[in-house]
Amino acid sequence: GMTNVNFAKMASNSLIFGAQSCSMEQLSARGRRVAGGLQALGIRENDTVAIILRNDIPCFVLHEAAHYGGFDVVPVNWHLKPVEIEYLLRDCQAKAVFIHSDLLTDELARVLRAVHVIVIPAPKDVTQETAEIEGAAGDERQGFLRWSDWLEQSPDHPSQDKGFKMPLFYTSGSSGRPKAVLRANVTPEIGRRVHARTRFAWGFDKTPVRSVMTGPLYHSAPNGYANMVLQSGGLLVLTARFDAEELLGLIERHAITHLHLVPTMFVRLLALPDAVRVRYCLDSLVHVTHGAAPCPADVKRRMIDWWGEVIHEYYAMTETGIITCCSSAEWLRHEGTVGRAAPGVAIEIRDEHGNRLKRGHAGIICVKHEGTDGVSYLNTGEQNTGLHQDGFLVTGDVGYLDEQGFLYISSRQSDMVISGGVNIYPAEIEAALMAMDKVADCAVFGIPDAEFGEKLVAVIAGRGVADAQAISAHLKTRLADFKVPRLYEFVERLPREDSGKIKKRLVRETYLQKRGID
Repeated sequence: GMTNVNFAKMASNSLIFGAQSCSMEQLSARGRRVAGGLQALGIRENDTVAIILRNDIPCFVLHEAAHYGGFDVVPVNWHLKPVEIEYLLRDCQAKAVFIHSDLLTDELARVLRAVHVIVIPAPKDVTQETAEIEGAAGDERQGFLRWSDWLEQSPDHPSQDKGFKMPLFYTSGSSGRPKAVLRANVTPEIGRRVHARTRFAWGFDKTPVRSVMTGPLYHSAPNGYANMVLQSGGLLVLTARFDAEELLGLIERHAITHLHLVPTMFVRLLALPDAVRVRYCLDSLVHVTHGAAPCPADVKRRMIDWWGEVIHEYYAMTETGIITCCSSAEWLRHEGTVGRAAPGVAIEIRDEHGNRLKRGHAGIICVKHEGTDGVSYLNTGEQNTGLHQDGFLVTGDVGYLDEQGFLYISSRQSDMVISGGVNIYPAEIEAALMAMDKVADCAVFGIPDAEFGEKLVAVIAGRGVADAQAISAHLKTRLADFKVPRLYEFVERLPREDSGKIKKRLVRETYLQKRGID
């Protein structure tokens, strides 16, 4: 049939992005060349290289290069503002930065002066203004290197063998400043077990994998998923951004078997008119997994009704990897669960003093597997203390286990907000607000949002500050746009505990009640 012809034609192309395609061999060869070029620039094993890139083939080339050169790759969220990027680069002591030409603003160019900068042309179909960008790429500024010229002049890395180097991901701590997650003592055996658990949760043990990656590669889950597709000899179709109908077209055209999505994507898929939905054949799908954020029960049920029982869920953290996983059938029997402990993972629910709680009682979710005791954060020293508790890693998420061992998450660490599958830490936004002259006090929290799961609200106390537009404009100079509150409320003062902590739960409940939101 059609599919077989298609498969034979595509099988040799491990990676497809728009009109470009690239086999695993080509990726590896190019990765070895990049590793050689970085070695020539003085980058050594365990040095850090940052990548400020949209979804594009060079992201994968750089991960391959790390396997040869043994350096750490730090994927940076390109939506961050220059001051936020500067903090990350200083914190991880990046020696080189790879950046797309359209992301290299003058302001960022100043931040990057002290490091080697390699400028990669922006992917053609990503930006409408490509013609202007080519002119304004600024590659000649301050000795920045052009990707193609630099690759041509670079030697191949002398080593033929690849090690395995995990990217270094930043995750925001409850303290508000992002922290890089470190994993110590990961022996090949531990690595093998973690890998096997992840393959199981993502359904990679079923059929050859053919997938579309729609999420941003600077996030740990999409990054890990995409790289796993390629390492397992599968086909990966990369997209610049998520588009609901485009995804349906790609599933049909490439006979896609596996997907990794977040609930916001489900919402957008379900919003497609029936006439559009029925146009595409989705029979090739065998395992669609979602994570990163809580999925509303009705959204999940409607997806299962449409796509069938191919929908799976997992709960994970950058720190721990996969914690639980759950099939459609399990979820339908235990609605709202994120699943049972994945193979090799132990879960305990504990109170704030570390005592183990009984089934059905909510408390702090604590996790243990062969890799958890090696987890810590870069440059944080004493901040790592609360992370471990007699062999378990304390997630800070709150939840309970039912009698059958299914985990339910009831609330999240500190007061993290997940919007569109992205973790947002109010502490960071509150710090930026408090730095403003007229703000005396503030509380930032999330409220339900149909499309994104949650949206940000700031309640502010202060004299003469009631100008939401001016505040937003100011925050946008310091914080990525997705961290800027969508809604503001101005009050006389905010309620505080005797300890001085803002009663944020009370502020949020009051806000919701006033507006009649459950």
